[in-house]
Amino acid sequence: MQNYGRNDYRKTEVTTADRGRLVVLLYEGAIDFLKNARQRIHEGNIEGKCNSINRAQDIIQELEFSLNMKEGGEIAKNLRSLYQFMHIHLIRAKISRDGTQNIDEVISMLSSLNEAWAEVIKRPEVQDIRQAEQSPYPGLSRGIAV
Repeated sequence: MQNYGRNDYRKTEVTTADRGRLVVLLYEGAIDFLKNARQRIHEGNIEGKCNSINRAQDIIQELEFSLNMKEGGEIAKNLRSLYQFMHIHLIRAKISRDGTQNIDEVISMLSSLNEAWAEVIKRPEVQDIRQAEQSPYPGLSRGIAV
């Protein structure tokens, strides 16, 4: 029952979030799935591990597809490379018997990006842009489907 309420709250939060906040929520979701995958490894649940990693990869792929490579410049290029690196790391985690090291490295990268985006969307100048319904950061070209 608690999961239902939590999932319902998360769904409402995602459907009402602006694009900047949505990026933060996506990072948080990917991190949660990877923490779940790590737990499944400790339980010996290989199928659960792979399912959780797949969900995190879906989120990372959506973030990558959302990049505006034409207008995002170096930031978009670097983010794409980072997302692709994470994807490869997670493939290695899936085929590895353990995979926790690869998972932990991706969690660390996602956490750093999440902290950076959370700070960016708090800036006063970004708040003004958000109020004008423009993208608060370079590199993201479209809304993100969840």
